Amino acid sequence: MTQLHRQSLVAYGQPLCETVANCPTPRDSEVLVRVQCCGVCHSDLHLQDGYFALGGDKRLDITKDRALPFTLGHEIAGLIEAAGDDAASAVIGRRVAIYPWIGCGVCPACCSGEENLCAAPRHLGIAVDGGFASHVLVPHPRYLLDYAPLPTNFAAPLMCSGLTAYAALKRLISRADRGAVLLVGLGGVGMMGLALARAMFRQAPFVADIDAEKRQAALAAGAAQAFDPSDPQARKAVMAATGGVLAACDFVGSEKSLQFTTGVLARGGKVVVTGLLGGNFSIAAALIAIKAMTIEGTLTGTLAEARELLDLVRAKNIAPIPTRDRPLEEAQAALDDLRAGRIVGRTVLSV
Repeated sequence: MTQLHRQSLVAYGQPLCETVANCPTPRDSEVLVRVQCCGVCHSDLHLQDGYFALGGDKRLDITKDRALPFTLGHEIAGLIEAAGDDAASAVIGRRVAIYPWIGCGVCPACCSGEENLCAAPRHLGIAVDGGFASHVLVPHPRYLLDYAPLPTNFAAPLMCSGLTAYAALKRLISRADRGAVLLVGLGGVGMMGLALARAMFRQAPFVADIDAEKRQAALAAGAAQAFDPSDPQARKAVMAATGGVLAACDFVGSEKSLQFTTGVLARGGKVVVTGLLGGNFSIAAALIAIKAMTIEGTLTGTLAEARELLDLVRAKNIAPIPTRDRPLEEAQAALDDLRAGRIVGRTVLSV
């Protein structure tokens, strides 16, 4: 029997370890995919820690109902290796990107096509074993998406960082017609958002990040102007350049990032929050009405949006963001570099 090699979470707050098990045999509609690469996402850090920071000493525990050892990784692309009897559309050897945000299939969210919002999810690398491994089991071939002619190490991150950015930017289209969008946070999702915003909107976006290297990378990638939110004069500079922002994405999701982003909104402005860094955020309640602002959260994207995204990337010939390939055995080192802020763009683990 083929062996399944994994970089596994064996204890929360501890380094990943290599584990070996028998490779699962796909049944019914299941498909076994041999992983070629898997992106490393900031949410993997939260999963490794076992909690999300809620501000102060409060934490959201996310260790419940997850048996260890557990395999992280949800930005997956690979080759179809085997399929169950009811997965006739799964062609052996086909290269696929995997939509990981798989739901229960029967709740109201799933029935409306929003499996990413399922209350009892089967999200790969989040709720069930994911792609920091040689193989991954997918429950149905509908979650396997053709990505040709895109590079494999670009297609894989599109399933989270790309999809998250795309779904957020879609929510800003009407406002983006009236002025440039502001993107706050230039990690993997933010850099993907920059590439997509340049293709989706008429005007190049403004960007903001506390890291000078990331700001420089964003300017080289076509940002209109870059700001340092930690600069006391940054808000004034954004207001001078824009007159107030009508559309913004917060790819950080922290108290400081939201204070900065809401602070530069024009009346009627909207910020979509995708980041999960954590902490508390407060705002004077009257300002919400006085500025007629909208603060909206979004969580990854739907399967339909994943297909739309791949079509957009192909049609607009969108170039990959800066990417570093590392072997699967360096999964923990990649997480350490991400935690320390040493990553520009995305790290992709190759199997």
